[in-house]
Amino acid sequence: MSAPERIPPRSLTPPAPAELLALGELTVRGRVREASNAVLYCTVEYEGHSAPCVYKPVAGERPLWDFPDGTLAQREVAAYEISEATGWGLVPPTVLRDGPYGQGMCQLWVEVETATGGPAGADGGPDGDGSEETGGAELLALVDGDEPGPGWKAVGYAEVGEGRTALLVHADDVRLRRLAVLDAVINNGDRKGGHLLPAAGGRLYAIDHGVTFNADDKLRTLLWGWAGEPLPDDVLEVLRRLAGELADGGPLSARLSELITGAEIEALRARVAALLRTGKHPEPSGQWPAIPWPPV
Repeated sequence: MSAPERIPPRSLTPPAPAELLALGELTVRGRVREASNAVLYCTVEYEGHSAPCVYKPVAGERPLWDFPDGTLAQREVAAYEISEATGWGLVPPTVLRDGPYGQGMCQLWVEVETATGGPAGADGGPDGDGSEETGGAELLALVDGDEPGPGWKAVGYAEVGEGRTALLVHADDVRLRRLAVLDAVINNGDRKGGHLLPAAGGRLYAIDHGVTFNADDKLRTLLWGWAGEPLPDDVLEVLRRLAGELADGGPLSARLSELITGAEIEALRARVAALLRTGKHPEPSGQWPAIPWPPV
């Protein structure tokens, strides 16, 4: 009679998500084929605990003319570090680690909570002043007319086929507003609608932060609804704290120095300082398209 199979003991205390991602055994389950770079759907297991995740190996990155080759994974991790420093938790836990195809970014998989809704003229929608959270996927919409309606912010006009245009709007939602600030801080060059992940419990996550932290102004986003408006007091307080944590020699700067260049860290500090100096959401520069294409 053969000896019974030994089952590894399961830790009673689940590891923190970042620890699970960094130390767990990574197993590739499939590929997300819609992505422009290699994006692998995986599971990660550590001490009897497991979770789904996304693994983006550096070897699968497509070269870009305005970013150094092989740096997109590090920028994704740097975006997570800044998100955590703000306390807003907008970026899923993300680490840099070795995997089946070499070093890459590993990020916790987020299950999206679907919902229907929209502004007046688009099957109803939320009503708020930016201080409340809207539910489910009620974050972006296309509407007829020239006004976004209560609880929504206008972005601009979009062609919808057959010579028709519609007004692109996003929810006046505190989570989106914080994300707009985070994107301004990290200089996100590609904030699309498909990067917004409403999750259970009213959480909102944002993904795909490879084209960030460039020393040149690259901000392109769908979240221009607050452009030129004063930043809320709580956001200014977060930015003041972030400026302190970005000081040279601090632990956050030390972590970032392993992920992005010194010039990019200086530009990051300058962007935070500019937001504090103006006290306003940034506006499009007019020097290049302000909205990414395609926008979804």
